[in-house]
Amino acid sequence: MAKITVVGLGPGHAGLITRESWALMEQAKHLILRTKIHPTVAALDEAGITYTTYDGFYEEAADFETLYRSIAADLLKKAEALGELVYVVPGSPLVAERTVVLLREMAKDTHVEVRILPGMSFVEVMYTRLGIDPVEGLTILDALDIETLKETPAQSLIITQVYSQPIASDAKLMLMDLYPDEYEITYIHNLAMEDESIRQIPLYELDRQPDLDHLTSLYIRPIPRNKAE
Repeated sequence: MAKITVVGLGPGHAGLITRESWALMEQAKHLILRTKIHPTVAALDEAGITYTTYDGFYEEAADFETLYRSIAADLLKKAEALGELVYVVPGSPLVAERTVVLLREMAKDTHVEVRILPGMSFVEVMYTRLGIDPVEGLTILDALDIETLKETPAQSLIITQVYSQPIASDAKLMLMDLYPDEYEITYIHNLAMEDESIRQIPLYELDRQPDLDHLTSLYIRPIPRNKAE
């Protein structure tokens, strides 16, 4: 039976990759990265670990859903041909990783086994940096999914993948329908890296930040009840 093992690169620091995942990447005969654009890929290069990537698929796809489906389909095709491979994604395979969700769904109609290993995501680091206990309630959304919020959340909100000025601008406008324009939000960039930046900014300045990229996230605390009422 063909098999795909999915592992994560962690949130941006090579020391946060699990030992099990690192060992699998070292031993893999066929190692495929969703993208090379991630800080910890440099550690793979330094260790002499060889791999291929799906970066070329990004230029061909009409939108992200098409891109992710194409990647999942290609992984299944390759697994059937090669027998076994290791698929590597940024962060954790189980946090905000659409290709893994699609891969599991599409594999049901094949003879390919999909094994997913746990990994550390940026949210664990964020909990530590901000002193958050997720048990108190937390909503995590991709920036492209903010429109699904129909009312102001009663709990903390984390927004991932604020990767460009246009995305930040769209997110700002939608969030300003839910929060005051000057509401203080936490802007998080390069979490767990040497140049990590965590700063407080008013919501209306979100799209004016100079360092917006794929490693940008937001944390928005809930509006105090007496102010929300």
